[in-house]
Amino acid sequence: MALLSDDISICTIVGSGSAFVGNMRVNGAMMIDGDVDGDLEVSGNLIIGEKARVRGNINAKSAVISGIVLGDINAPEGIRLTETSTVLGDIATHRLQIANGVVFHGHCIALSDEDLFEKEAVKQRQLREIKSKTIIK
Repeated sequence: MALLSDDISICTIVGSGSAFVGNMRVNGAMMIDGDVDGDLEVSGNLIIGEKARVRGNINAKSAVISGIVLGDINAPEGIRLTETSTVLGDIATHRLQIANGVVFHGHCIALSDEDLFEKEAVKQRQLREIKSKTIIK
C-alpha cells in the first residue's frame, strides 16, 4: 500500500478533542484524531485514528482507517481497515486490507485492474445518484 513506501509527512492534522464542520480539501497527507463533519478531499494519504469520527465522503490517495467513518471512501491506491474501525458506507479501491473485528456495512469495489475498477466505480456512482433522487426510500 502507498503508505508504506511514500513520504508520509503529515500536512494537516485535526487533533484529539478538535472538531471541524464543513468540507475540506487538503493538499498532501492528513491525520484525523478528532471529529470531522463534512466531505474530505485529500491529495495524499489519509490516516484516521482510533478515536476519530468522520461523517462525510472521503476521497484520498490511500487511507488507513482506525476510527469511525459514516460515508463513502474512495482511495485508489489502497485502504486498510484496522481492528478498531467502523465504516458505514461504500468503498472503492485497488487494494483492500480488512482486519479481524472490523465493522463494515456497504458496497465494496476492490479491483486491481484499472479499466475494470473505473467501469465498476462509474456504475456505483450512477446507482448512488439514482438512489439519491428516488422519492421512496
